[in-house]
Amino acid sequence: MLRYLTAGESHGPALTAIVEGFPSGVTIDAAFINHELKRRQGGYGRGKRQTLETDLVIVDSGTFHGVTTGAPITLRLINNDAKLERLQEPSSPRGGHIDLAGAINYQTGIRQVLERASARETALRVAVGALAKLLLRAIEIQVFGYVRELGGIEAVPLSLDEAIRDASPVYTLNPSVDAAIVAAIDAAREAGDTLGGITETIVTGCPIGLGSHAQWDRKLDARLALAVMSIQAIKGVEIGLGIEAAKRPGSKVMDPIAFEAGFPEDDRLFGFRRPTNNAGGIEGGTSNGMPIVVRAAKKPISTLASRGPSVNMTTKSPQPAAYERSDVCAVPAASVIVENVIAFEIAAAVVEKYVGTSLDAIRASMRAIHELDRARLERWGAE
Repeated sequence: MLRYLTAGESHGPALTAIVEGFPSGVTIDAAFINHELKRRQGGYGRGKRQTLETDLVIVDSGTFHGVTTGAPITLRLINNDAKLERLQEPSSPRGGHIDLAGAINYQTGIRQVLERASARETALRVAVGALAKLLLRAIEIQVFGYVRELGGIEAVPLSLDEAIRDASPVYTLNPSVDAAIVAAIDAAREAGDTLGGITETIVTGCPIGLGSHAQWDRKLDARLALAVMSIQAIKGVEIGLGIEAAKRPGSKVMDPIAFEAGFPEDDRLFGFRRPTNNAGGIEGGTSNGMPIVVRAAKKPISTLASRGPSVNMTTKSPQPAAYERSDVCAVPAASVIVENVIAFEIAAAVVEKYVGTSLDAIRASMRAIHELDRARLERWGAE
């Protein structure tokens, strides 16, 4: 079982994650993990905090000469902006944040809950996801995320080109709309407002059979939805057509199945072909070999420079909401976070299906199961 836990506060000394169940034999590429962390800190619309932090991963355990050992892996990020003990208690809670409900629930001040609830925690989740990507790329599974819509401006991808995305100030795959999106972010900043948007992540190279139909908590789409919805400010998750599927007749939603004889021995689909992918690569909670498509809707950040109506916690009289240093728009960063969270869930499903304590064992299991599936299909109906 591959899993992780995170710890730490936004302005505490460090953020820490412990990853358990990661197979041995995977070379740790710290430069790649740091590159993913840098992408998370970028994107037009970020706030001052990103200029103060330079996230660099520290691997404290679970490796030997840069290669994973199978023992728990500890990842740590130092907070350059550590100042938790000097921060004041907000006098009024912010609507749309954990402030009021969390303080009541834990019987603490607002500061104690907002520091842990902060999206700063997602830096760790990107580091963990980047670690998972090192395993996935060793078995030729790719995870690719980008911005699909921002501030109501749609950015239909023109191609799945990493260079185009990385050259975009807002991480889209459609340069023709970038200027309009940047202008919308500038307008929101001038108004003391914020913007949300939609990210899209595509997973390619997945074999048939990740996840399971047999139990609710083993369904791959359910696990992906849970993981993505757990990211701060995510309010909706779609797989494949998503909500659009509810607006169409069944004939426009189901994906036809065809068969192509003479398929290569390493064909993940065993010769089966699908002209459409409305299911988003998952049917009945199980990957079907087609690209897995996940969209996430991120709300505008509720911390507003223009403040918003609230109540003084001591006097209970009206007072503008407190302001914590924040972003005007973090949708580009969210696309990186979602991408890496999904990468971890796919890696966890791989470890679960191809049970193995090492990378070599997982590869051997993948080959063996592929051959078993192929042989079963060849004698289908003859038994």
